[in-house]
Amino acid sequence: MAKRLLGGIRDRTAIAGVGYTSFSKDSGVSTLTLACEAILAALDDAGLTPDDVDGLATHRVGDSAPPSTVGPALGLPAPSWYLDQFGGGSVSHSVIAQAALAVAAGMADVVVCYRAINARSEFRMGRAANPAPEAAFQAPYGYVAPAQMYAMYARAHMTKYGTQPEHFGAIAVTERAAAAKNPRALMRTPITLDDYLASRWIAEPFRLLDCCLETDGACAVVVTTTERARDLPHPPVLITAAAFGGGSHPFDGPDMTVSAAAELSPRLYSMAGLGPADVDVAQIYDCFTYSVVVQFEDYGFCAKGEGGLYAASGSAVPYNTHGGFLSEGYVHGINHIAEAVSQLRGDAGDRQVPGAEVALSTAQPGYVLAATSALILRKDT
Repeated sequence: MAKRLLGGIRDRTAIAGVGYTSFSKDSGVSTLTLACEAILAALDDAGLTPDDVDGLATHRVGDSAPPSTVGPALGLPAPSWYLDQFGGGSVSHSVIAQAALAVAAGMADVVVCYRAINARSEFRMGRAANPAPEAAFQAPYGYVAPAQMYAMYARAHMTKYGTQPEHFGAIAVTERAAAAKNPRALMRTPITLDDYLASRWIAEPFRLLDCCLETDGACAVVVTTTERARDLPHPPVLITAAAFGGGSHPFDGPDMTVSAAAELSPRLYSMAGLGPADVDVAQIYDCFTYSVVVQFEDYGFCAKGEGGLYAASGSAVPYNTHGGFLSEGYVHGINHIAEAVSQLRGDAGDRQVPGAEVALSTAQPGYVLAATSALILRKDT
């Protein structure tokens, strides 16, 4: 049933516009203001107005403006469909998938998906102000913040496969080089591997430059039917496949170096009728450098255990071409989708990947909530 439903959206819906706020460490405005600014920018990019919108969707963890306040602030008519999903980066791409399902089913014609966050100046991830019940068992061992959680998985990968700090460093250096070509990026000064190795420890084996930025900002994308998108200013970017879900938490599985993407990726590729060799550009969720390593493996770009070597090889698929969360900014997943759209429209400027026709964009790979989500997007030809 799930394959039939999700497979039924293949190329029937498209992303027609993207919009951003500026990224900063202290926006000085509310997440409501940020959300409205990004949504208006996305609608302008799509050649639409708020009057055209009949659906709103977001995800959040109690840290942002819901559709029920964003809609009235923009003067939108009562939406015929909206989604206010609880969850962090793992659900980021499922929001777009659910919007595509709603549009394909005729429940809405134009859905704007957004994420607004004051992740530096207001709601900082990993604070212990409201600990979950399981924290009583985890906190005594230093398992509290996301960096500490991911550090454990990274160490397991290093122990099992011989992954080296230099492999993680290659990812940080590559993404910073991409950010240097992106006027929107927060961190644009190039770095070297020596700079990476000299950066301070956060949670071994992670250094400062292994970790994503804490960012104030917002991003939005417009989802509509492919037919309507073809009448709008930009070439539509087709939503060819979408998948979300996962298996057991890595804690409960036999191998902590296997992420939820290993279960999800075959379904995603099957829906698209494509494989990793068909992907021209990949936006890989990079809350930490290790997240890129494990997803290179679990999305099939290299064999298990070779993600670090692949990342450092110089021959990896072009990835995180905007600088990723490590250097552009962290908007909990949606800025990866927006960058994939820019690459497929051919308007990414100095960072454009020549001839890009198929893009993979991924969410947090399931190390927090045991689930993940991803999209395959395609240039309309």
